[in-house]
Amino acid sequence: MSTQADPSRRNAFILSGMQALGGANPALVVALSSLVGQKMASSPDLATLPVGIFNLGLAVGILPAAYLMRRLGRQGGYIIGALLGIGAGLLAAAGIYSLSFVMFCVGTLLAGLYASYVQSYRFAAADDASDAFRPKAISWVMAGGLLGAIIATQTIIHTQDIWPEHPFAAAFLAQAVLAALVLPFAFGLRLAPGTRNQQEKIPYTGRPLREIASNSYFIIALLAGVASYVLMNFLMTASPLAMVMHGHSLKESTLGIQWHILAMFGPSFFTGNLIKRFGKIPVTFAGVLLLGLASIVALLGMTVPHFWVSLILLGLGWNFGFIGATNMVVDCYRPEERGRVQALNDFIIFTCVALSSFTSGRVLAVYGWYGVNTWTLPISAVVMLTLAWLYFKNKRQPYFAS
Repeated sequence: MSTQADPSRRNAFILSGMQALGGANPALVVALSSLVGQKMASSPDLATLPVGIFNLGLAVGILPAAYLMRRLGRQGGYIIGALLGIGAGLLAAAGIYSLSFVMFCVGTLLAGLYASYVQSYRFAAADDASDAFRPKAISWVMAGGLLGAIIATQTIIHTQDIWPEHPFAAAFLAQAVLAALVLPFAFGLRLAPGTRNQQEKIPYTGRPLREIASNSYFIIALLAGVASYVLMNFLMTASPLAMVMHGHSLKESTLGIQWHILAMFGPSFFTGNLIKRFGKIPVTFAGVLLLGLASIVALLGMTVPHFWVSLILLGLGWNFGFIGATNMVVDCYRPEERGRVQALNDFIIFTCVALSSFTSGRVLAVYGWYGVNTWTLPISAVVMLTLAWLYFKNKRQPYFAS
């Protein structure tokens, strides 16, 4: 069936292109911001501050983005998001040009707000698709995200020598161009009009949030989700700076981030099948184990292969750990409790992610790359022990929210 005959296929194809362009935004920010921070910040401790502010923008932007898309429709929201992306690239480049670290950080904040819109592209494709086409629609958008990692890497490599007196400014100008290219895609969307959430008019009949959040299954699922995302983000944020500090080139550090992001999202095409076959807790356990192995590989040496293999394991670990933990959280709520539990889960995770970005620069400056990786090992071990305990407890007495 052609994309013209089925509007949902056409929309999924367009959203995949938007994801490829918008997905380059976080990859570029993560690969370059700590290096810019190292050159411009008043203290080495603040080198990763721009990445932390990016994650803060992503976290605080999710709810306003959702509100605007309810009011204006997804298409209107995505146009606003692209305009934020254009502003992000221009402000970040202007900050580098004028040597204003504050202006550069404002640019990364806007980039985080832009990312809060980009992260919903897959939901737009899913909501617009039939039940039969929905998995393929999500896969198309995810494939666009993988292309985004490559676009970001090649953008950095091909712009690094354009404006040598202002390192990386050209890359952030290119980021603005990539965001501008999203606009014709967004105008081309033909999404069905969204319906307002009728549950807002229905009295809440679920359990108190405190009761759900005090259950050991939810606590461990949340702990695993936080650990998977925070450990990944902590090491990913510090790795480009660590590679350059140890004498590796910008190209090598940028390619490391590319392999990392490909490893983060590539397995998503079959992670669901692994969960169906082996279970949610074992897949989550495997993810946290891979995060620990990533740190062990990083501790074994400072060569490019050590960094790259560590980053690939880090991406795989995040994929299995975070997706597995997310599926565990689903077991904890009834349909009428979905919104509140998901909001609590996401708020805690993204708040911790932002804090980890703020602290990784400090840890790297004080303890070095070995210190960054050493402290992650006991956290991985504790989470794996709690998951193992929950697995055997759940085998004796399975937990269901209903």
